[in-house]
Amino acid sequence: MIDVGLIGFGLAGRSFHAPVINAVAGLRLAAIMQRSGDEAARLYPDARIVRSIEELLATPDIRLVVVATPNDTHHPIARQCLAAGRDVIVDKPLAPTLEEALDLVKFAQERGRLLTVYQNRRYDGDFQAVQQLVASGRLGRIVRFESNYDRFRPQLKPNAWRERSGPGTGILFDLAPHLIDHSLVLFGLPEGVTADIRVERENAIADDSFDLTLHYAGSLRALLRATMLAPVTRPRFILHGTSGAYVKHAFDVQEPKLRAGRLPWNETPSKEEQEENSGVLTHYRAVPRLSRFKRLSQLLREHSGCLARDGRACGHAATRARCYAHPRARPRQQRAPLHDPAAQLANSSTEVELLNGLNLLGPHGCDLMPAAVNEMFVKGRGAR
Repeated sequence: MIDVGLIGFGLAGRSFHAPVINAVAGLRLAAIMQRSGDEAARLYPDARIVRSIEELLATPDIRLVVVATPNDTHHPIARQCLAAGRDVIVDKPLAPTLEEALDLVKFAQERGRLLTVYQNRRYDGDFQAVQQLVASGRLGRIVRFESNYDRFRPQLKPNAWRERSGPGTGILFDLAPHLIDHSLVLFGLPEGVTADIRVERENAIADDSFDLTLHYAGSLRALLRATMLAPVTRPRFILHGTSGAYVKHAFDVQEPKLRAGRLPWNETPSKEEQEENSGVLTHYRAVPRLSRFKRLSQLLREHSGCLARDGRACGHAATRARCYAHPRARPRQQRAPLHDPAAQLANSSTEVELLNGLNLLGPHGCDLMPAAVNEMFVKGRGAR
């Protein structure tokens, strides 16, 4: 059993870390650092509640520390925990600057400690469905991947650290790590990046909208976008490939359930919930089509009697005028060009089906998150 200390009990600590730690076999939520308030004590009566990092690190049994504090504090707190001989998980982003992130990686290596970043969105049901779909090859060669994280919050949140000016604030540091991680998991490192990071709301001082494009070899592009000013939200995921497309509109159910204090991995989703949270897969199947020359040659072979004897010896009808298979025998208004769009459509078909991450992850819906954390930290798999 690994005793875990959680630093921070705001939204991230309360909704995205404590419930998962508590659900993972082999982990025990031993201590929570909450500087003020009694919410942690009420929700987790078996955990020790401390008011400072020093008090938490003074607990000798704690082997793993989870840092769920504002972004600009990640570097000093993680370094302090590593120096105290603890393995560390840091909520994304690892640090506000590249220099600070590299310093933490180097320091963890020197100390022989485990250091990793908490990427919980990898285990959302909808992204798990996307990942399995891409791996299956059913969409063919992927040419476009879109990941959108839209909200409608026209008014600023008073006293919210994410909306202040400073290192690690704004929507880019808040949401882009999730979307970038999705693209890296699916397609690896891009060859180039273009970005448009901006402020859209009145009186906002931190960025609240971005459009990132990751350029991969060939024609593959990943479009990663987020905004706080979207009365009508864009689809959560869109994938286009040479053999089909996938569109997922609704947001994954894990976050709202965790925010409400529910444990999605302990719930069996209803049929209505599965349908509501499904994405639509359109799969294109092409039927081989004859070229213009081959089609004309085939017509000539099939109706050689029509041409040779003016239709009287045609096997399809008594006279050429009644031989509908012979193109020259059709009334003018009924003739169709060899490249008739309607005929082309008839030579292809599409399959439309519903896919969702709820049933792809098993009978308990979003049950992969605790198992994945168990795999990484209880069984010792992680990046050192």
